[in-house]
Formats: sequence, structure tokens, C-alpha cells
Amino acid sequence: MSTPETGSGGAVALPDEGRATGVAERFEGDDQGLRRRVARGTLINAAFSVGLSAVGLLKGFVAAAFISRTDYGVWGVLFISLATLVWLKQVGVGDKYIQQDDEDQELAFQKAFTLEVALTGAFTVLLCAVVPLLAVLTGEPELLAPGFALVLAIPAISLQAPLWVFYRRMNFVKQRSLQAIDPIVSAVVTVGLAAAGAGYWSLVVGVVVGSWAAALAALAASPYRLALRYDPATLRRYGSFSWPLFVAAAASLALPQGSVLIGESAVGLAGVGAIALAATISQFAQRVDAIVTGTIYPAICAVRDNTELLFESFVKSNRLALMWGLPFGVGVALFTPDIVEHGLGERWQPAVGLIQVFGLIAAADQIGFNWDAYFRASGRTRPIAVVSLINMAVFLAVTAPLLVVHGLDGFAVGMAIVTVASIAARSFFLRRLFRGFAVLPYALRAVAPMIPATAAVLAMRLLESGERTAAMAIGEAAVFLAIAAAAMFVLERSLIRESLTYLRSQ
Repeated sequence: MSTPETGSGGAVALPDEGRATGVAERFEGDDQGLRRRVARGTLINAAFSVGLSAVGLLKGFVAAAFISRTDYGVWGVLFISLATLVWLKQVGVGDKYIQQDDEDQELAFQKAFTLEVALTGAFTVLLCAVVPLLAVLTGEPELLAPGFALVLAIPAISLQAPLWVFYRRMNFVKQRSLQAIDPIVSAVVTVGLAAAGAGYWSLVVGVVVGSWAAALAALAASPYRLALRYDPATLRRYGSFSWPLFVAAAASLALPQGSVLIGESAVGLAGVGAIALAATISQFAQRVDAIVTGTIYPAICAVRDNTELLFESFVKSNRLALMWGLPFGVGVALFTPDIVEHGLGERWQPAVGLIQVFGLIAAADQIGFNWDAYFRASGRTRPIAVVSLINMAVFLAVTAPLLVVHGLDGFAVGMAIVTVASIAARSFFLRRLFRGFAVLPYALRAVAPMIPATAAVLAMRLLESGERTAAMAIGEAAVFLAIAAAAMFVLERSLIRESLTYLRSQ
């Protein structure tokens, strides 16, 4: 068995399809090796997810160029508050459907869909109550109209349930093609309305239109009939699997909700706008993380009884994630001042330090980033709840007071402390699941290529003279990426070569 210290250096590893119980049923009898399917699925997900995440990131920054900081703050309050509640609703049902191996898969889908519809109805009512409460707590009645408008997007979420089927079968082309409709439509609508002067309404309308466009496409493509099939036994099974995930999600809400409510009081709507913009960095990193996690989750569910194979896939998938995560985060920290000066404008200058710290947080969070997928696949979801509760406790005890006393700078420091606590907690549980796991080798291996790349950029800046231009920043960024890529290839060439071998194999 490979370990973090002595891994063989290959790509994400899972057994050939014929060696795994239940694999053929999940993947529609395809005789392609599961290793190749995972590797190619990673490539497909990378093409879709990186591109679409970049669309979302670009949408946020382009909208920020047309929208005032106050309007962006209104959007930040609404989106962070309501979207996180919706995320709470999505926990558990889809994951459990992917994990199950019922004989009648159409019936299994219909039972899961029934639970999804029930939860969506309950959360729609909840959000209708939250919107006026949010307006009262923040003292901003302006939140009411756009808040209720955003609720219109919620029913569309349950109608996108057919995507689970393609995900479980690892039919990533179909799944990602349908998922792409939402962010692309949303980006087009948002940018067009923002340029026309619609303010925060451009973001609100973009979300609603994108969600419903994706829902209608998913319904048209569904391989199973949609029907309501309530089953008490299914409810118990899903409940046992999902309640720790629900607790984890609820605890996680303390971070974004606390950031909005406390931030609005401490630094005002403009400050919340800065927090929302910085949060797009973490959202981008998390979406790209989902490339690997989303690819391997159905596969590790199929082979969840083989701990050795699970550990190998965990080690290698994390090495792959760190190869892009560290350059991205360090690059954000190095070049945010240039992005603000030559792109967003001087009004975003107070957010520079916060965005830089969030870049480094996004980089550090790559360590063991997909740990919870392995616990979900094994059916042991309680550690996920524990880690989220620890994060909540640290946020309330450290980050919230720092935000009140020191503003955005204190918030940046507090979120960095939360990240350190989260990595330590997940590492504790990973050592219990996988013998031989150690966090330090991951960190050192990933940081090494960043040292010469960062040193080169800092040296170039020391030699600069005169006014700093956008061309200088672009040149430095090119040097940074070239050196980082070369150093990573030296350290991870066996990983890269084996990945390419799987992708080229027939």
C-alpha cells in the first residue's frame, strides 16, 4: 500500500472494473477499466468545471465593475444568507442515492426524488420567513423584494434531481453538459443587466433564470419517470446517513451567516461587499476541488470495502489538487493589488488585504480537501459533523470578535485561524481511517514549487523602476506560472505521466 511519504506517484487509483462488486451495474456495463474512467472523468470534469467556475468568477468581478459597493453589499447579504440555507437543504439525499445499490434503480430514484421534493417545499417556506427576518436584523428593508425574488429559484433545485442518475453512472459528459446551462445562462443575463445599470437586480435575475433553465433541461433528459414514492424505510435509511451531514451543514452556516450579520454591523454594507468579493476566491477553489471529488465519489462508493485502494486514491487525488491549488492561492496573494489597481478600481482598495488572505486560505484548504467524500462513501458521516462544529466554535470564539474589533483585517486573521483548526481536525479523523496518513508531507511537497516561483516575482519587483504597469504584472504572472509549472513537473512527473497514460489508453 502506498503512503503519503512513499506513494508510487501514479494517477488517482481505483481497481479495474471487473474487480469491484457492483461496478458494472453502476456504470452501465461498460468494460472500460475503472481507473481509466476515473482519469478520463477527471479530464471531462476539469474541462467543464474549471471553465464554468471561471465563468462564475468572471461574472462576479465583471458585475463588480458595473455595480457599486453598496449594491454589491446588498447582493452579498442576500446570496450568502439564502444560498447557504439552500446548501443546507441539499445535504444528504443526493449523496445517499449515489451510495445505495438497490435492485430497482428507477424506484430508488423516485424514492429519493420524493424526499428531495419534500425538503424543497419545507425550505421554500423557511426562506420566505427568513427574508423579512433578514431585513429586520440588518435594518435594510431594501432586501425584501430581491430576497423574495431569489426564493423563486428554489423549486428548480429539486427538479434538477435527474442529474444524480448520470452522476451515479459516471456519465460525466451528460451530467456536466446539463449542469453547464445554469452558470452560462446566469452569467449572460447578469452581465447584460449589470451593464444596462440594473444594479443588484442583475445578479438576482441571473440566478433565477439560470436555475430554471437547468431544471427544464434536466427534466427533458431524465432517464427515469418522475414520480412520488414515499417509503418509511427509505426515510429511515436516508435519515441515518444524512443527520450528521445536516448538523455539519447547519454548523457551517455560522461562518457565512455570521460574516454577513456581524459584518454588516461592524463594517457596513460596503464591508460586506468586500467580504462577498473575497469569498468568490474560496468559491472558485471549492468548485475546482469538486472536479476530483465529483469524479471519484461514485467510484469509491463502488469499492468502499477496500481500504487500501481507497487510501491510494485519496493520496493521489490530493496530490493532484495541490498541484493547482497552491499556485492559484499564492498567485492571488501576489497579484491582487494589480487586479484592483488595473481592473476593479480604487473603490475596492480596502478589500486588497482580505482577498490576499483568502487566496492563501484557499491554497491551504487543499490539504485533505476531499476527506469527507471517503467518510460519506463508507457511511461514517459523524466525523463530518464534528469537524464542522469545531469550525463553528473557532469562528464564534475567535473570528467574530476580531471582525468587531479590527474590521476586515481582523476577519482575515480569524478566517485563517479557522482554516488551521479545520485542517488539524480533518487530519485527526483521517489518521483513524487511513494508517500512514500524515499532513506534513503533503504540505511540504506542495509548497516546494512555490518557493522559487515566489522568489522570482519578488526579485523582479525589487528591480522595478518607475510606475508599475499592467504589463509588468502580466510579465511577472507569466514568470511565476512558468517556474511553478517546471518545479511541479520535476517533483510530480511520475504522477503526470501516469495520468496521461490513462487518458491516452484505449
